[in-house]
Amino acid sequence: MTRTLDWQIATVKATRQETPNVKTLTLALPSWTPHRAGQHYDIRLTAEDGYSAQRSYSVASEPERAGVIDITVERIGEGEVSPFLDDIAVVGDRFEVRGPIGGYFVWDAASGGPLLLVAGGSGVVPLMAMLRHRAASRANVPARLLYSSRTFDDVIYRDELEVLAKDGVGVFHTLTRSQPAGWTGYTRRIDDRMLAEVAKPLGRNVLAFVCGPTALVETAADGLERAGLSADRIRTERFGPSGP
Repeated sequence: MTRTLDWQIATVKATRQETPNVKTLTLALPSWTPHRAGQHYDIRLTAEDGYSAQRSYSVASEPERAGVIDITVERIGEGEVSPFLDDIAVVGDRFEVRGPIGGYFVWDAASGGPLLLVAGGSGVVPLMAMLRHRAASRANVPARLLYSSRTFDDVIYRDELEVLAKDGVGVFHTLTRSQPAGWTGYTRRIDDRMLAEVAKPLGRNVLAFVCGPTALVETAADGLERAGLSADRIRTERFGPSGP
């Protein structure tokens, strides 16, 4: 039996372009383990000369979906792994993975809510796993997502988020660089006033998860505390400098 930190060979079963620079890969795992929404997998690519590169990617799919996981990858121009996954990998390709990993930035339906999710750019990926888990487990906890993107075309999972909004999830977008004609969402970087407006209907006992570039995460976490949320109800995960 494969353990969480043992490497295994995943096979690409499907791909889907989310935005011009973001692609989702569905990976079949010979030893699949149910993950918790918010966990990640390590992916290792090894060249013919033996050189290897390794990166971590959040699981985008819900734990209820057995046998496979989805990872959603933003292509980083100077990256060693994401250009292969986004530009080269096709159905049938195989590479090493290990996971699921992580126990802090996770949400289970049994944890209850209300649930406040704040994302910047590809930071929406683990939060989408939480929303998909909420739907698959038929958890009726109130949930709201505040999602910052550069442009309308950069919104990852855009169509699915529209469906979730119709099914009771509060979805709030802010586009920081340009907006399409008729745009009615926010048009600035996340700030205290925006956070307070989105969070207020959920009350102060909310569970908050914030994921994105470091600057956004720090701004959002501090802003939520100023809005009255207790620090122990706010969990954060951050990555490099790219983002909205």
